[in-house]
Amino acid sequence: MKRSAGLRSGANQREQKTAPGRRPTLQISGAGPLKRLAKVVSSNIKMQVRQLAIFAVLFGISCMVLGADGKPPFSFELQDDRLIISHSTKPILHYVFRDDRIRRPYFAHVRTLDGIQVSRRHPPVSGEDATDHDTMHPGIWIAFGDISDEDFWRNKGTIRHERFDLGPVLANNELTFATENTLLSSVSQPMARLVNRISFSAQPEGYLLVWDASFTPTMENFYFGDQEEMGFGVRVATAIIEKNGGTISNSSGLKGAKATWGKTAAWCDYSGVIDGRRVGVAVMPDPKNFRLSWFHNRDYGLMAANPFGQNAFTKGPKSKVGIARGETFRIRWGVFIHSSSETDSPGLERIYRDFLMALR
Repeated sequence: MKRSAGLRSGANQREQKTAPGRRPTLQISGAGPLKRLAKVVSSNIKMQVRQLAIFAVLFGISCMVLGADGKPPFSFELQDDRLIISHSTKPILHYVFRDDRIRRPYFAHVRTLDGIQVSRRHPPVSGEDATDHDTMHPGIWIAFGDISDEDFWRNKGTIRHERFDLGPVLANNELTFATENTLLSSVSQPMARLVNRISFSAQPEGYLLVWDASFTPTMENFYFGDQEEMGFGVRVATAIIEKNGGTISNSSGLKGAKATWGKTAAWCDYSGVIDGRRVGVAVMPDPKNFRLSWFHNRDYGLMAANPFGQNAFTKGPKSKVGIARGETFRIRWGVFIHSSSETDSPGLERIYRDFLMALR
């Protein structure tokens, strides 16, 4: 049975503890006591928010925190196999951490804040969507075609979800959670520990998702190889793919899958028009990652940011990024899911600056 929980005010919490028929009275004189009371109430509310989030994760309930306007900015519902994240009570995406067919965590059913789906339907609908790579391109994901000769893009290896290390936590109009995962070879041998730290923050044109991944090998000779199919990927909705009139553009001003393929960029956007709204996703690698990302863009809806494919994209020397056992390798990407009027631009340069601020 699913339950929902909300937090409105410290006063309401106190009223619940007061005997029936009696209301608590509070007398305050002078500004000093009032300020001290405000600090106590604020501290208590923050503590209750965190406790509520932890309770929700432990007992599998839904949770929301009300904003200043009385509406919940973000809320979540934890199920056995996924975390459903909503904004203003409307689901915007699913974080799926257990799936028998897709052996790694991913986001599916990705929608804008106004409810328009921008990721390809999962599973794709035959006759309406292209059905290729249905277990490789579920929505938004990180995956790697070669880690120590094991393939986590094509679901040969497994990124197994172990637990939530943090939250989900709702605070300051943001939602944050962290998960612990184990990389397993195709013969189920442990290879590394992966901690994913994921956060969401809303803006007028959409919301920013930041995916922060830290890998700590538990084996010798752990390395990231060199392929096109590595890194942070998205598969956009059929209606906005380039073949159907959608647009791919990057921070250098290049447009189209052919022009942007194999190029590094601060950001790359895939967008189109659905129901009179210009909607899309903009992928932004952290400029402090160990290397810039080349973009693997296709006219059928794929966009991937890949810092590992040095030979795959440039025909340069074959790359092999080795991480010593027990050392931690960190890499981050952001993706902005946006919606604006058909004739407006989401202002991606400003959004990119906001992304850089969020990384601090």
